Amino acid sequence: MADSYPRQSARTRGFSLGVPRSFQIAPDGKTVLFLRSRGGDDPVNCLWALDVGSGRQRLVADPLALGGAGAEEDPVEKARRERVRERGAGIVAFATDQACTIASFALAGAVYLADVQAEAGSAAGVPGVAPRASTVRELPTSRPAADPRPDPAGRLVGYVSAGALRVCDAATGADRALADPEGADGITFGLAEFIAAEEMSRSRGYWWAPDGSAILVARVDETPVQVLHIADPANPAAQPQSVRYPAAGTPNAVVSIFIAPLDGKLTEAVWDAVSFPYLVNACWEGAGSAPLISVASRDQHEMRLLEIDPRTGATSLVRSDTDPAWVDIVRGVPVRTASGRIVWTADSGGAKRLLAGSAEQHAAGEADTLTPVNLNVREVLSVDGEEVLVTASGEDPASISLWIAGPAGCRLASPVEGVHAGRLTAGTLLLASRTLEESGTAVRVLTAEGAAAERAELASIESLAQTPNLPAPRPDLGWSAGPGRTRQAILLPSWHTPGSAKLPVLCDPYGGPHAQRVLAARDMFLPPQWFAEQGFAVLVADGRGSPGRGPDYDRAVAGDLANPALEDQVEALHAAAERCSDLDLSRVGIRGWSFGGFLAALAVLRRPDVFHAAVAGAPPTDWRLYDTCYTERYLGHPDTSPENYEQSSLLPDAAKLTRPLLLIHGLADDNVLVAHTLRLSSALLAAGRPHNVLPLSGITHMATREEVAENLLLLQVDFLRTALGVVPR
Repeated sequence: MADSYPRQSARTRGFSLGVPRSFQIAPDGKTVLFLRSRGGDDPVNCLWALDVGSGRQRLVADPLALGGAGAEEDPVEKARRERVRERGAGIVAFATDQACTIASFALAGAVYLADVQAEAGSAAGVPGVAPRASTVRELPTSRPAADPRPDPAGRLVGYVSAGALRVCDAATGADRALADPEGADGITFGLAEFIAAEEMSRSRGYWWAPDGSAILVARVDETPVQVLHIADPANPAAQPQSVRYPAAGTPNAVVSIFIAPLDGKLTEAVWDAVSFPYLVNACWEGAGSAPLISVASRDQHEMRLLEIDPRTGATSLVRSDTDPAWVDIVRGVPVRTASGRIVWTADSGGAKRLLAGSAEQHAAGEADTLTPVNLNVREVLSVDGEEVLVTASGEDPASISLWIAGPAGCRLASPVEGVHAGRLTAGTLLLASRTLEESGTAVRVLTAEGAAAERAELASIESLAQTPNLPAPRPDLGWSAGPGRTRQAILLPSWHTPGSAKLPVLCDPYGGPHAQRVLAARDMFLPPQWFAEQGFAVLVADGRGSPGRGPDYDRAVAGDLANPALEDQVEALHAAAERCSDLDLSRVGIRGWSFGGFLAALAVLRRPDVFHAAVAGAPPTDWRLYDTCYTERYLGHPDTSPENYEQSSLLPDAAKLTRPLLLIHGLADDNVLVAHTLRLSSALLAAGRPHNVLPLSGITHMATREEVAENLLLLQVDFLRTALGVVPR
C-alpha cells in the first residue's frame, strides 16, 4: 500500500532526498562532481562523479562505508547545517582544489580527502572500461573539524577546529594552526557568525589565496552578544543550551579580517569597522589579484566594496552603494573574471543589474553594465573566463532563468519559463531545471554556445527523488491583482467540478521579504495541493517585498512589516474570488510558517472580518526579539524607530482575537525563539482570549523529524476543518 502524502512527504523530507545538488565542474569541463543520496527515502548524501563524455556516474565517497553516516557531528557543523536549512545527512558539502582532482568534506567531525581522478591514461569515458574506484582517506586532523577546503594546488587542506583555523598537509599529515584564539571564550577564526549565515547567505569564514600561500580569514568575537538559554522542558534534567543571539537593538559580534600567510604572522585588514561592522562577503580569486571584501553599515544604507593589500592589510575603496532604505545583499558577488575584472550588482533603471570592470572603473562609476533593464539579477552563480552565469527574472517573477553575460552581450542560457540553476565552466553548462509540467529536478549537461534551444546535450544526471502520491498540482498562476501587483496562484481539488459548489478557502502565504512561493515549479505547490484535496480552494500569494520584482517592489515594506503584507493578502483574496467564483469568502483560513506564521496570526487579529481561522507556525510575534541584521534592515533600530516595531508587533493586538488560532513552535528553535509564541500566548491569556498552542519538543526552525513533519500536516487540516466547519470528504 502506497504511503499517504503526509507520510511520504515527511519520509522524503519534502521530496528533497535523491535529488542531485552541489555541482562542481572540473576546469576542463569533462567531469562534474555532485552530491546525491541513493534513493528518494535515503537521507545520506554521497559524493559522485559524472564523466561528461561517456555519461557514466561513479561513486566517489560513501559515508556508510566510512562509518560516519549516523555519528554525531561537530556542534559547529551542526549549527552550520541549521543556518542553511540542511535537511540531508552524510556529505552535505564538499570543496575541491582548482583542478578538481581531490575533494574534501567533513563527516562526524572528521576530515576526509577523496581522490576523484581515474587511473593514469583516463579509463573514464572508454566504452566497456570502468575507472578505478576512488580512494577516500581520513586526514589526521584535530577533531571535531568543520568546513574543510583544499588549497588551489591540492597540497594542503584548511579546516576549523576548536575555533582555530588549521591546515593539514595532505601528503604528510602534518597539522598546525594558522590562526588560533588559544582558548579565548567566544572568539573564533574561520567561521561565519550567526548573522552572516542566517541573513547574509555567507556560510564560510575563510578563503584561500590563488597561489595557496595564505588564507584570508575572518575573526569573530561574540563576547559582546547577549547570551540566551534554550531549554528542553521535556527533559528537565538536561542543561539548557546557551546561545549568543543578537536581537534587534543589541550588540552584534565584532568581525575583523586577517591575512594568514603559511610562513608568517597574521596581518589585519584595516577599514572603518565601526561605521561598517557587517562583513557581507569576500573573495580571493585570480593569479596576482588582491582579495576583495564587501562591508555594510549597521543600518545597511551603505555597502562598500574594498580591495585589500595582502602585504600590509591596507584597504582601498573600490565603490560605495547607498540607498535610503537598504542596499540589497546579492549572493555570489564580489567575484573576479579571468582578467581580474570585478563583478558586482547595482540598482539601475528600476532593476538589479550586473556590472563588471576594473577597480578604477568601478571607482569612477564607469564599470560596464552587462544585463538589460528588463532583467532583475538574483544571484551570480559562476564565472567562466570573462563570462558570468546569473539567475534573473524578467517580466514574470514566477520564472527564474539562466543568463550568460559578458563582453559579447547577454544571452539566455535556459528556457524562459520554469525555475533554473546551474554552473558554467570551460564552455560546459550544467542546467538544473524545475517546471510546472513535471515533478522534481531535471539536470542536464549542455554546450554553452548558441541559442538556448539549440544547445547540444552532453550528459544528464538522474534524480532519484520519489514521485509524490498526489494528483499533479495545476495552479492557476501568472496573474497579478490590484495596485500591489500581488502575484497569485489558485489550486482547487482535483475532484472538484468548477461551478458545482462553493469551497472554503485556505490562504497559504509566506508573504515577507526574501522568500517567494509563487514560482513556475510544480513541486512548490505540493503542500497546497494536498490541502486542496482535503476540500479547500488554496490561494498562494506573494505581496510587496517578495523578490524578483525590482528594488522599488522590495522596498515597499520599509518601516512596516505588517500592514503592506496583510493588505496584499486581503487584496489577493478578493481578486481570486473574482477570478474563481467557487471561493467561499465566508469560510477563509490562513496558515504559514516563520514570516508566514506571523502573517497568519496578524490576519485573524487585525482582519477577523476577512480571515476566520489561522495556523501560525514559528511566528516572530515581537520583532524586538528577532535578529539585528534582518529586523533593522526593514524596521530600523528600535531605539530610533520604536513606532515601526510597535505597529509590526502582534502583542498589542492580543485582545482583538475573536477567531480560532493555533500557534505551533519548536522548543529548540534558535532562529525564531519560542519566546515569540509564549509571549503572544501570555498576552492572549491576559486578555482572556482562548487559543491553542502546540509545542514541538526538540524541534528547531526545521521540522524534519518524520513523525513530527507528518502529523503537523494532519493536525493543521483537522484544526482548520473544525474551525471553518468543513466536513471531511
